[in-house]
Amino acid sequence: MKPIHKSKKLDKVHYEIRGPILDEANLMRDKGIDILQLNLGNPAPFGVMAPDEIIHDMKLNIQDAQGYCDSKGLFAARKAIMQYCQIKNIPNVSIDEIWVGNGVSEMIAMCLQALLDNGDEILVPMPDYPLWTASVTLAGGEPVHYVCDEKANWYPDIDDIRSKITDRTRGIVVINPNNPTGVLYSDDLLKEIVEVARQHDLIIFADEIYDRLVFDGLKHTALGSLAPDLLVVNLNGLSKSHRICGFRSGWLALSGDKSGAQEYIEALNLLSSLRLCANVPSQFVIQTALGGYQSATELISPGGRLYEQRECVCNALSKIPGISFVKPQAAFYIFPKIDTALYGIKSDVQFALDFLRKEHVLIVQGSGFNWPEPDHFRLVFLAPCEDLNRGLGRMKRFLETYRQS
Repeated sequence: MKPIHKSKKLDKVHYEIRGPILDEANLMRDKGIDILQLNLGNPAPFGVMAPDEIIHDMKLNIQDAQGYCDSKGLFAARKAIMQYCQIKNIPNVSIDEIWVGNGVSEMIAMCLQALLDNGDEILVPMPDYPLWTASVTLAGGEPVHYVCDEKANWYPDIDDIRSKITDRTRGIVVINPNNPTGVLYSDDLLKEIVEVARQHDLIIFADEIYDRLVFDGLKHTALGSLAPDLLVVNLNGLSKSHRICGFRSGWLALSGDKSGAQEYIEALNLLSSLRLCANVPSQFVIQTALGGYQSATELISPGGRLYEQRECVCNALSKIPGISFVKPQAAFYIFPKIDTALYGIKSDVQFALDFLRKEHVLIVQGSGFNWPEPDHFRLVFLAPCEDLNRGLGRMKRFLETYRQS
């Protein structure tokens, strides 16, 4: 049999969060080695569980969830999403221009496939959540990475954004709160981004999945609320705020000026219909999740689990020579910088592999988030403080003698 080659569309696609280093960790686990996983933003394995009412309502409605629903989603779910957009001051969101998906991941792929022709460009942050870069590529587009500046609180560099706009640029991706840095953007910065999009007639893709996981009394501002005169693709869901990653519950809502977007809306309807519909059982809990008391508030307040784990990981990292970081303001990620000269690090992939093999701790190298230098890595602080201290204690011990050859 002749070799079966992969599609060349995948040549520039990677997802290192679940990549070769995880494969190695799984092989080690198969040999009975206990691996401390600080790599994946999946709350359930760490005992950060869904609210009881979510599970109750899922069970209560399961009998009515056996058939396909409308390709856009259940009416009650979309109505609740529309009302949530109203609470967030996102303008001109119609129930007919909301699509429920199998997580935000599916919606990212769909909104780009509906838009891009070969060679079209999308501005994507650097570092980014790598699904964005991959999805632009698979849709035939060209991801163009703009710099987020660590020295400026990981804020996007507006001048760099402007310098990378061409006549092929169709839109800009903004991830706020940010993954992998955990930073929350200020209103002033968001207004600057909106003004750039306004001047160049760009679509804004607002990835706001962590908007309900913000620390220190800070407030998240929906980007769509600042751009009533632009087309904004608002992406959000319940995976993180309600700890139901496995339920695959996300959505896409169009806001702002849709006067010239009829063909785009038709394309979204077509792609939505082709996959028939999203997971129906999980749609029954959207109304429950978005209304009433928000249990995530307990997790992010002083004394709450996520708040205390953030404090714990920052304290532990501060004790490791050659490590610096910007303290996260949201989500459950931190993106520390490592002094590559001090440790002779030339490859962040090798660093992550060596650390895994020696200390049995799994992290993700910064290049997995399209960061160009080998000087960062991402940690997830979903694990209990005991495990975070144990893992970062191992990193401190590891780095005391580590040098790349």
